[in-house]
Amino acid sequence: MNIHEHQAKELLKAYGVAVLDGYVAWSAEEARSAAERLTGHLYVVKAQIHAGGRGNGHFQDDPQGKGGVRLAHSPDEVADTAASMLGNALITKQTGPGGQIVRRVYVEAGCDIQRAFYLSLLVDRRSSRIVIIASSEGGSEIEEIAEKQPGKILHVEIDPAAGISNFHIRKLGFWLGLGPAQQAPLARFVNAIYTAFLALDCSVIEINPLVVTETGELVALDAKVSFDESALYRHSALLALRDEAEEDPREIEAAKHGLHYVALDGSIGCMVNGAGLAMATMDIIKLYGVEAANFLDVGGGATKERVTAAFKIILSDPSVKAILVNIFGGIMRCDVIAEGVVAAAREVSLHLPLVVRLEGTNVQLGKDILLKSGLPIIAARNLADAALKIATAVKSVAPSA
Repeated sequence: MNIHEHQAKELLKAYGVAVLDGYVAWSAEEARSAAERLTGHLYVVKAQIHAGGRGNGHFQDDPQGKGGVRLAHSPDEVADTAASMLGNALITKQTGPGGQIVRRVYVEAGCDIQRAFYLSLLVDRRSSRIVIIASSEGGSEIEEIAEKQPGKILHVEIDPAAGISNFHIRKLGFWLGLGPAQQAPLARFVNAIYTAFLALDCSVIEINPLVVTETGELVALDAKVSFDESALYRHSALLALRDEAEEDPREIEAAKHGLHYVALDGSIGCMVNGAGLAMATMDIIKLYGVEAANFLDVGGGATKERVTAAFKIILSDPSVKAILVNIFGGIMRCDVIAEGVVAAAREVSLHLPLVVRLEGTNVQLGKDILLKSGLPIIAARNLADAALKIATAVKSVAPSA
């Protein structure tokens, strides 16, 4: 689960992470009031969306204009800047061409920046440890740095039994070129975000940039925090921070039914049981020249009602031109899948090509249900046959799509 920058900073501040003063605003007048509450004569107005690259983005109605992070020098200018952002779609590298509507802004005090760095904590699946990633290229996209200048990125694995040690701090400080005066502030900063990471069951904490001010302070100028959704039952207060307006409605609906759904950019709607089989399905249809419109795992114990819900969610995506159901029945029974597919197809008056590959528990019973349904379902013998048939089907409907 992702949250907004202002929410992330409020959480991290409670753990001792240094952040600048700031206030969230939902209107231009609220933005003006926020600026008046801040000291100094420099303000930063930040569009709050769940996407990175805001400063380099542009608004849909002003493709040549400024991005979603702007400086202002008076409360009136803050209000005008907020008014130009609120209600408009901000387009960044991470939003897609449609952008994300800005519904709130964050008005923050400005500061004098001496140096800027990149610092993040995440769970490394390879080592099963928390890893600190640091770079001297603060403010840049870490993916671009990794691709073009991999030597400027430092990875530090943390032993879960020992935690952060002085060695880690010295290594980070040396790598970033920080002097002796910054060692103690760096230690406080890194220990604070590490403590927050563990306490909140985070999957990512990203500080980009982490800046050194002219007075020598280390401050989180931006903050991104994502949580492990499997651990949210332990953090009921965090659920209140969720902004469903920033999420795909289909993903929200899927979660209500216990489904794992992620929207993608292709044209083949996929319904599969098991994450591994879902990934294999996406790979093989790509091999045959088409792309998946979604990742959807119905799980190992799906009911007829859950399968019907999954089918409806897939069909709610206008980019879907054909549907592939690929089920290996272990715990999941093929007849349950077949009943759900038939029920959903009838309920929504299915008009798209549908290819179904079933294998495993009660497979023949499932095939009989599909055959007797009278629906124009294309049966597949195996995964390769399913991929070939779905690719052929979607290409045949493409001209009229």
